[in-house]
Amino acid sequence: MNEFDLIARLTPALPANPTVVTGAGDDCAVLDFGLPDKLFLFKTDAVVEGVHFEKDTPPEKIGRKALARCLSDIAAMAGTPAAAVVTLGLPEQFKPETVGKIYEGLNALAKKHGVAVVGGETTANPERIFISVALLGTVRRGKQILRSTAQAGDAIFVTGGLGGSAAGGHLDFEPRLAEARWLAEHVAVHAMIDLSDGLAGDLRHILQASGVGAELLKTAIPISRAAKEIARNNPLAKAPLAAALSEGEDFELLFTVAAGDAVKLADAWKKHFPKLKLSCIGKTVAGEGITLRDKTGAQKLDAHGYEHFSG
Repeated sequence: MNEFDLIARLTPALPANPTVVTGAGDDCAVLDFGLPDKLFLFKTDAVVEGVHFEKDTPPEKIGRKALARCLSDIAAMAGTPAAAVVTLGLPEQFKPETVGKIYEGLNALAKKHGVAVVGGETTANPERIFISVALLGTVRRGKQILRSTAQAGDAIFVTGGLGGSAAGGHLDFEPRLAEARWLAEHVAVHAMIDLSDGLAGDLRHILQASGVGAELLKTAIPISRAAKEIARNNPLAKAPLAAALSEGEDFELLFTVAAGDAVKLADAWKKHFPKLKLSCIGKTVAGEGITLRDKTGAQKLDAHGYEHFSG
């Protein structure tokens, strides 16, 4: 049973109450506490030594990543982060100076995005460090963007370059908060997700939630320089396209818009975000699954993204 099988097994029995607009199954929960112009976003995420970072990772980068992952999920809903609590699990022989540097990295990113760190919990954890962050944010009522509302015929867009996480990009990425809020205000985005588990995996989340399929153009997928450099220097590494499709932790935005809005969006994006590439990589279609098209034809894409517990 992999991560997503487990989630599918657990979520149907989760209790709800009248505040829940969107519960488990999207990037954040969406909650309504009766404010006339705002809904609340609620998200938790964790990083674990040996899974999300290595023992020799600079501690400032560990703390930064722990918060950045949650910020990226707030971005995927076009929200604004507000306040976080942090749970810190430490082995018995931890070094206080290391913990201090973890918080330096976390606090610096929090200040950059106006996030208050308002408490948390510390606990002993044998052998390794883990950090869990719960983050509260807001979004303008009616402007939240879900995974489940893509429509057949939509254009599929992705920001940035993909496949560079193995070169350290998973520690230094910038959550696309400003870009996502701009999208929500200027374009009718149908569905959106952040790329935490890889393009092939995260696109499937949108497709399955929305009841559509997708056709991607192989030459349009934006492969990062880092992915190409890794493949050039290491013959055992994934091919650049395979890395762009299946490497987790790019944390770019993947979203769909009506085909008629695609050209207007691309032109406006260049003016507002000239340093961040935006690529139209294909379209959603009736049916299910993903096909990958090139000049020789189309073939079914079997690749998936990263899955915990998949062996």
